[in-house]
Amino acid sequence: KPTQTRGERANSTQKSPAQTLDRTLQCLFAKGPDIEKQGLDNLAYEYGSQSDLYPPPKAASTATLKLLGLTPRHQAQAIESRICRLNGVLAASLSLTSSLAKVDYDASVITTKEIALELQSAGFNVESAVQVRVDGMRCQSCVQSIEGQIGPLPGVSHIQVSLQNAAALIVYQPLLVTQQELREKIGDMGFGATLSADDPSGYDISCWQRDLLNLTVNIWIVGMTCNSCVQSIEGRISQMTGVQSIAVSLKEEKGTITFDPSLTEPEQLRAAIEDMGFDASLEGSEKSRPVTSGLSDLSDLQLPNKPGVSNGTGSQATSGSGMKVQKCFICVMGMTCASCVANIERGLRKHKGIVTVLVSLMAGKAEVKYDSEVVSAAAVTQLIEDLGFGAKLIEDNAVTHGKLDLTITGMTCASCVHNIESKLTSTKGILGASVALATKKAQIMFDPEVLGARDIIKIIQSLGFEASLVKAGFKNNLDHTEEIQQWKNSFLFSLVFGLPVMGLMIYMMVMDSQHQEHGGSMPEEQNLLPGLSLLNLAFFLCLPVQEIFGGRYFYIQAFRSLKHRTANMDVLIVLATSIAYIYSCVVLVVAMAERASQSPVTFFDTPPMLFLFIALGRWLEHVAKSKTSEALAKLMSLQATDATVVTLGLEHSIISEEQVEVELVQRGDIVKVAPGGRFPVDGRVIEGSSMADESLITGEPMPVSKKVGSLVIAGSINAHGALLVEATHVGADTTLSQIVKLVEEAQTSKAPIQQFADRLSGYFVPFIVIVSLLTLVAWLAIGFVNFDIVRENFPGYNQNISKAEVIVRFAFQASITVLSIACPCSLGLATPTAVMVGTGVGAQNGILIKGGEPLEMAHKINVVMFDKTGTITNGVPRVTRVLVLWEIARMPLRKILALVGTAEASSEHPLGMAVTKHCKEELGSDLLGYCRDFQAVPGCGISCRVSNVEHLLQQQSEEQENILCVYNISLLSVEPMSYSVLIGNREWMRRNGHHIGADVDAAMSSHETKGQTAILVAIEGVLCAMLAIADTVKPESALAVFTLNSMGIEVVMITGDNRRTAKAIAAQVGIRKVFAEVLPSHKVAKVQELQEQGRRVAMVGDGVNDSPALAQADVGIAIGTGTDVAIEAADIVLIRNDLLDVVASVELSKKTVRRIRTNFVFALIYNLVGIPIAAGVFMPVGLVLQPWMGSAAMAASSVSVVLSSLMLRM
Repeated sequence: KPTQTRGERANSTQKSPAQTLDRTLQCLFAKGPDIEKQGLDNLAYEYGSQSDLYPPPKAASTATLKLLGLTPRHQAQAIESRICRLNGVLAASLSLTSSLAKVDYDASVITTKEIALELQSAGFNVESAVQVRVDGMRCQSCVQSIEGQIGPLPGVSHIQVSLQNAAALIVYQPLLVTQQELREKIGDMGFGATLSADDPSGYDISCWQRDLLNLTVNIWIVGMTCNSCVQSIEGRISQMTGVQSIAVSLKEEKGTITFDPSLTEPEQLRAAIEDMGFDASLEGSEKSRPVTSGLSDLSDLQLPNKPGVSNGTGSQATSGSGMKVQKCFICVMGMTCASCVANIERGLRKHKGIVTVLVSLMAGKAEVKYDSEVVSAAAVTQLIEDLGFGAKLIEDNAVTHGKLDLTITGMTCASCVHNIESKLTSTKGILGASVALATKKAQIMFDPEVLGARDIIKIIQSLGFEASLVKAGFKNNLDHTEEIQQWKNSFLFSLVFGLPVMGLMIYMMVMDSQHQEHGGSMPEEQNLLPGLSLLNLAFFLCLPVQEIFGGRYFYIQAFRSLKHRTANMDVLIVLATSIAYIYSCVVLVVAMAERASQSPVTFFDTPPMLFLFIALGRWLEHVAKSKTSEALAKLMSLQATDATVVTLGLEHSIISEEQVEVELVQRGDIVKVAPGGRFPVDGRVIEGSSMADESLITGEPMPVSKKVGSLVIAGSINAHGALLVEATHVGADTTLSQIVKLVEEAQTSKAPIQQFADRLSGYFVPFIVIVSLLTLVAWLAIGFVNFDIVRENFPGYNQNISKAEVIVRFAFQASITVLSIACPCSLGLATPTAVMVGTGVGAQNGILIKGGEPLEMAHKINVVMFDKTGTITNGVPRVTRVLVLWEIARMPLRKILALVGTAEASSEHPLGMAVTKHCKEELGSDLLGYCRDFQAVPGCGISCRVSNVEHLLQQQSEEQENILCVYNISLLSVEPMSYSVLIGNREWMRRNGHHIGADVDAAMSSHETKGQTAILVAIEGVLCAMLAIADTVKPESALAVFTLNSMGIEVVMITGDNRRTAKAIAAQVGIRKVFAEVLPSHKVAKVQELQEQGRRVAMVGDGVNDSPALAQADVGIAIGTGTDVAIEAADIVLIRNDLLDVVASVELSKKTVRRIRTNFVFALIYNLVGIPIAAGVFMPVGLVLQPWMGSAAMAASSVSVVLSSLMLRM
């Protein structure tokens, strides 16, 4: 049984059962004998019911129609009878009080359009409501997108989309548009859309009905000159969603607009008029009479509110007497742009009990002051959630204490300290003060809601002392200065004491191989003492200093590693050098004690080589890493150092100005920003208009228009107009500080890449130790079982030594020889040499790689994220097409270019500069004509008069040049031609009385859908050309994307630019996955999201806004022409600004890692051969470790590793 509305129940109770039956029978008999029979067979009947007597079949549908123009004079029964006569209508009821008709019909026989047509023939305009379920909405931007696309469609009177309910309520005119068409339109936008089978009157739509009456607002408009201005404003504003009517008076300089407050608001209307180039200000609003269009008085469709949802009729509260104002901080998720901030602030302020709202986009935080007697912090959080954003309460009424460190000069004794402290502590808002006479420092705790740092300094200055902020040094968690110094020292010490050792080692190798029969490198006659040769003494004396100073840091790192129960490369190096040194000392002392004739073979040459090469590798690596941490300091340098704080009088007149340090600017201060200056704080413009370069945040080169109410960002640059800005976020809360924080967090949280050598060492060290122990145990066992084997192979066997001692000495010698010969030297050199050669090869090819980690990681990359502007595109706008409208104005291209180029030469806008540059290139001349009466209207275009372009119109051929030269001489005495030039958008042309034809409009639209800007040119009152301007794609971008895809790497584009432009650029280069309108913090989040899925991500970018993501990515790749901050936050820098170098860096990484592994193979092969020989496995077949073999093999393995690395250059 369909649900009855309140009006229907009221009507049904007034009618007798007989009347009701009579109406229903009329409905039934109108359908012919078949229906009559079916109706009479079913005698089910209930008092007050008309639909139960004839229950609808399964295919029945219910429509609620609003009859506009229905009055109490109309006969409800006559209208119901007329509807019931239609074939397929099953039942109908009409409420005169609500003007609503409820019709049950068979959808397979009749449509709502046919029912509406019948009602229209009866003299009524008809509207219907439909509920559409919408899947796939993510944030408030999706809501606005659907409302913006569906609202202006013909036949749509009203639309309200609820993100929370995932539904859209649409009031439409069935004669102009159908439910299916509306559903398809929403589906075409990329959302899932299904029609609700239920009657929309059964839903709670009161949260969408904010006012039953339309409003009328008067707006003062200054700058209209003629009737075309009036028509232009009326034409533009009447097309806006929610505007019912508009009347503009040129004489009174006033516009009167009637609008639906649920769809738009006065400030939006005022801003829209201002965007057209006029000055607009609100006079005030008043209630108008009810307007009978739309759903504005469908009161019968309203049900009681859902809990926690307000209808927004409450006025904004002000902090008056008797109000208990509290403050809460709410974490807000899902904000994507400045309009999200505006929506939250506007949405909350409409509720009763909300005093002030301040939302920070970058921090994702809202600070709300509210009247605790009217609303609670939880309710405020719920209100934000109702707006379609995620919200979580952080602090409820937490007093955030400010802390201030000052340097105070002029204090002489304890009395001065007491004066300052007593004065400060007695001041309202200061919670505590501590002053130290010796250090001249003061630490003050204060409530920033009551006073600020500047006020406190003024209080101290009023006592006769000077106070200044303690400049906090830039705290950098990634400062590599200490590590660079220690590895540099380590390398230099190793070099000083290692070079003699290396020289002696070469001498030893040569002598052992050439003069073995004469005692080799250590003949008996050169022994200083029995068992001590001159060579071993020289080795011994060089090593202790190097061990203590050169190798100290290796020992420290190894100790830390063992403390954490891991074995890395440092453990292997320390183990090898220590055992080699201790073993060499022990055998030397034993030989001296035994007064041996031959000095023993030692391994004193192992530590110097290792320490020297590895210390060099570590030093160079830390130098490369230090460049990364400079990014944060560079970011901070973008902040303005001081600000001009002004005091305002009536009508924003400036009473006084004061130059203060930017750290002393307080929230609520009015700051004056001159043309060309940096914005010192985040704030809201309260006076003036200008353009601002915000590429810092968005990465987009196009300037952003700033007018009253616009938000500005600290660190961005004001272009050409003076602005007064009210500070909303200062200090650590500014957007720039948030980016610094993001970069810092990304760099410190990124886990270091575990290098291949360390992973191998984790297995190799325990393996060598175990083999060494097994060798010891095996030879002890063999010696005691069969002493003859030991006696035959023990060099210099002395029968005076006991059998047990010989066995133990032999076993220990074999065991320690295994440890010493295990080649940590070649293992240690395997990575540093390959990395050094790899980075050198990269540098020669324009790829700067910072250390070994990015080089080792790049080959593992499976996702590459590209920024758009300046990375895939050139980053500067260029003219892509000049369309001459020959049929309208028969003007040659060269003349158009000469006039347009001269006109735009006076413009500061990037588009104007692009046009001028193109015209100069095409004309082949840097000298253009003369421009006067130049006028630029932000957001519209320019107008001027151009003359002296005759010299640009001549042809290039020599003959024509000569003719024209004579002609020009004859013209010298004649007044040069002057042309009126207009350049701008459609609005600018319409305002100046130009009609834009459908073909021209279509040509402009075709470029605009590709994300390009189309502008029109009118010369001497005639439209003569269209120019398309765009940030063009780099020629190699598509090939780079294709190559990466063919390598099995997924390519993604991420940009702060709008979705349409992003998709157009992505389509040109072959990228399928695009993230548009993304903030710097969201870029980091996208990188983290992919990393959490186990993907290895490379980020390629060029701007400050990319730096947090570059730092977070597994490999950050910066374009060499980008900002210093991006270059220093990245791991790899592409000097040549060529995207194919991204492919080259991945290939170089693959080859370098392959080479590193080859190096390890060389080192391991040596170990696999050398260790068994050292362990004595081949003693039975006569293969014993000869004195020169250890050193020679170690040197050979090291040389083979270095030569292998040098093969990368091939």
